This record gives sequence, structure tokens and C-alpha cells, in this order.
Amino acid sequence: MRVGAELLPLEIPVTRTLIVAGAIASRDYHDVHHDAEAARRKGSPDVFMNILTTNGLVGRYITDHFGPTAVLRKVAIRLGAPNYPGDTMVLTGRITAVDGDTATVHVVGANGIGTHVKGTVTVTVPARVPAPEAAP
Repeated sequence: MRVGAELLPLEIPVTRTLIVAGAIASRDYHDVHHDAEAARRKGSPDVFMNILTTNGLVGRYITDHFGPTAVLRKVAIRLGAPNYPGDTMVLTGRITAVDGDTATVHVVGANGIGTHVKGTVTVTVPARVPAPEAAP
């Protein structure tokens, strides 16, 4: 981990299934996340992703990069342009601070209409301890 290092981008197809499943999994039953007609009545062109799903995808992006021992310490995000079905969100990240085994990563998720999410994630990656050798 070093300050300035860029994480590889992650492309996430934004499907209707992902939006609805994310809302159900996070128990967010607001109709704008699963009912296209209700979303249109409320001024949206279609259903759109909720913040809890976005938060989970940002977490996945970080743990996919840093590995299975990574521990998310803090996720602070702000939403912008909605994620609608049929678009693709591309997550990118850059390490902005390192303190021992803990890094702060600036994350941006963009889609076809703009920046969907931006924020910072603090992640700890414990050092690997070698397994003890067997006694002869």
C-alpha cells in the first residue's frame, strides 16, 4: 500500500435485478427501487439503486482489491447521479493515506450520466503471519 496508488477499475452492469435485489436485501421497500410505474409517478424515468446497495458495492470493490483479510473500518459516501437499469457503473479508487496497515482510499463511481458515488473508505489489511513450522 502506498499513497497515490490507483486501484484497478471495476465495471458493474446496473441491471433491474441488481437494483431490486439490493433493495430487498437491505429491506428498503420504497417503491422507487422496485416499481417502475411508481418511480415515474414520482419524477424518475425508472427504478434506481438505493444507497445501501451502492455502499455494499463500494465495500466489495475495496475488499476485492485488498483481499479476504481486509477489514473495512469506515465507509463515508455521498450519492450523486442515479444508477438506472441498463447503465454501467465504473468504480475507481486511489490511496490517499497510509498509516501502518491501514489505508484511506478515495473512491468514485461513475455512470453514463455522471458521478453516482464518491467518498472515502478506511481499510485495514493485517500483515500475514507465517504458519509455524512443524517440529521434526
